[in-house]
Amino acid sequence: MDKIYSALTQIVGEDYVSNRPEELFTYSKDLGTSPPQFPEYVAAPRTAEEVSRIVRMANQEKVAVVPLGGGMTLAGLALPLRGGIVLDLKRMDRIIELNEKARYVVIEAGASHGKLTAHLHKHAPHLMHSEPGAPPAATIGGNLAIHGQGDLAHPYGFNSDMLNGLEVVLPTGEICRFGSCAIGCAWYTLHPLPDLGLFLGWNGSTGIITKVSLRLFPCKKFREMDIFVVEDETLIPDVLFALTHVGMAEDLVAWSSAIPPFANELHHISINITGDSKEEMEFKRRQIFDIKLSKYIRDGVGAIGAVAQPSERPQISKSADWKKGGGFEYVGSIMPVAAYPECYRRGAEISTRHDIPYTVLGRVIGAAHGMMFSWSYAFNRADDRSVQHARDALHETDDLVMELGGTIWKPAVFGQQLLMSRMDPNTLQMMKKVKTMLDPNGIMNPGNWEVA
Repeated sequence: MDKIYSALTQIVGEDYVSNRPEELFTYSKDLGTSPPQFPEYVAAPRTAEEVSRIVRMANQEKVAVVPLGGGMTLAGLALPLRGGIVLDLKRMDRIIELNEKARYVVIEAGASHGKLTAHLHKHAPHLMHSEPGAPPAATIGGNLAIHGQGDLAHPYGFNSDMLNGLEVVLPTGEICRFGSCAIGCAWYTLHPLPDLGLFLGWNGSTGIITKVSLRLFPCKKFREMDIFVVEDETLIPDVLFALTHVGMAEDLVAWSSAIPPFANELHHISINITGDSKEEMEFKRRQIFDIKLSKYIRDGVGAIGAVAQPSERPQISKSADWKKGGGFEYVGSIMPVAAYPECYRRGAEISTRHDIPYTVLGRVIGAAHGMMFSWSYAFNRADDRSVQHARDALHETDDLVMELGGTIWKPAVFGQQLLMSRMDPNTLQMMKKVKTMLDPNGIMNPGNWEVA
């Protein structure tokens, strides 16, 4: 094992390699309920070339490699399930190119969402990217690799739909580029080249994303959050259909929560609108409330909870730790918007059964083509019983997603196994062939998407 430590030191430098127990412990856990999984080594490369050299060495030594971004997935997706080397990519955080006219930015995959937002505020305040609602330390590459969604999901879709190009280190060490950058052009498009979507949704088991080109969008001068409230959850799909039809909102999130008490058994729709003038904001507000939502107000089944509240971009993760025990995890799913009522009812039942205040949330994706629906379960890290309650609730909710005809989003190993148990056999075998072809020695984040 000293041979591997020596090789890592030669590649990235002594200051960026560790096998000390206290540092391995830090990398053995994430913020969710997964039990600790210890690596043998941690290395922090600075370039794609260093990543490539580490992966080639790992193939020779048959040692696992687990890429790590911000460690914010909660579901154990970047834990070293088979030991080996954790590659902490957060040193790879350069912002390489900002093309304002073509509205894209080229960045290293370890750059955080917070860093990109700050860079745009300073250098291009009229542009923005889709923030996931996670803490600012969440990395761009990690979010893309799990098909993350953000606060521009309603008009533009998943964050992984906003890619113009990728640089990836394959499991055998080759550095490949995909998109217009692959033919020596600028990083402005993935189209119309052959689709090589082998790296998104795979949890780093098919390669390590090292560089991305991300689309940027207009950032308006004014921003506010309006809230519409209904008591009957069955109204939510119709209300969201009306709101997406008018197309005035930048972000739409439906939510209900047992805490704080005013939210319990009520359903709030947060409507984020933006504009470049007060007249534009007023026009959008009239279209939403006076035209699309007025009938619910007249019928006495809906009410305005707030209007024109000054709003920062939403940080959904801030609402999770109701037990004040330092922990929460959630099951995310991609569901039809029409499933909201049943998702709410069944999720609240699971929370009650496990003594956890319920928190359910659905973010509209792509003009109501779908909804990222999540059930959050807070727990006290210092209480093993509390952790086990949350873990059991998570597993029950994975089963519920499948029962309701949804797709588990960023599934942990338990959820991956559920999905594969229902997957078309030919699709499953194709996945196996792809992984075997790309990763013949099985070193890339083993334990994830393992086809029997």
